[in-house]
Amino acid sequence: MTLARPSTAHPALLSPAHEALLAHVPVGEHSVIETETVAYDHEGLPLEGYLAWDAQADERRPAVLVLHDWYGVGDTVRMRAQMLARRGYVAFAADLYGADVRPEGDEAQKVAGAFYRDLGLMRARVAAGFSWLRQHPAVDPARLAVIGYCFGGTAALEFARTGAPARGVVSFHGGLIAHDPPDAAAIAASLLVLTGGDDPVVPDSAIAAFQDELRGAPHVDWQVTTYSGAPHAFTIPGRDSYRPVADARSWRALVCFLDEIFA
Repeated sequence: MTLARPSTAHPALLSPAHEALLAHVPVGEHSVIETETVAYDHEGLPLEGYLAWDAQADERRPAVLVLHDWYGVGDTVRMRAQMLARRGYVAFAADLYGADVRPEGDEAQKVAGAFYRDLGLMRARVAAGFSWLRQHPAVDPARLAVIGYCFGGTAALEFARTGAPARGVVSFHGGLIAHDPPDAAAIAASLLVLTGGDDPVVPDSAIAAFQDELRGAPHVDWQVTTYSGAPHAFTIPGRDSYRPVADARSWRALVCFLDEIFA
């Protein structure tokens, strides 16, 4: 894995819906939020992530790896990275697909499907981003978390199963895969699963199977929160699936979770 080659040093323009949601998190009086497009790789495959941080901070600080939905690195994870940077974290939106892979429409399902069929590859791509972030000079390597949205939520939970040294892992409306045989015993991170009560991708049966597996690993600290009436992708602004109340509640849940694990 190679280190970054920064290409931009200013917050990228987002869609109006994403800009409006970003505005809900104020910038600190003495903060200067900067961003970079980051080139790195996994086993020779070029990847392109997105880094956001407060350039005024002068000490190592906690960091959050942000994992994209099945459309790849886009406005949603860029926005979330900036939101996290405004709260004092170094936030890196990792690229799980490849620098030139940003699928649209039905193609996104096909691209994501290859990773669902190869969970080892999914985990390895997350690990590449996690390793890059952990080595960043502004980051306290002992205080890292991983969060993901939709496809990225699934990827975050799969990464937790590797025994990764993250303090916490959060899934926003991600698919829940119960493993047989289970490998939950390897999980070292605290887990927070935020899901929609009207999500056909994550039915009650999937939640029950996932929870049953975790109960078989009693050392794991986990919590599942279900938001009434929320469909799949309820945190993605600009989509018909967006639910502002569930999104606001899930963001507050994330904030509280990060405060706790990084205390």
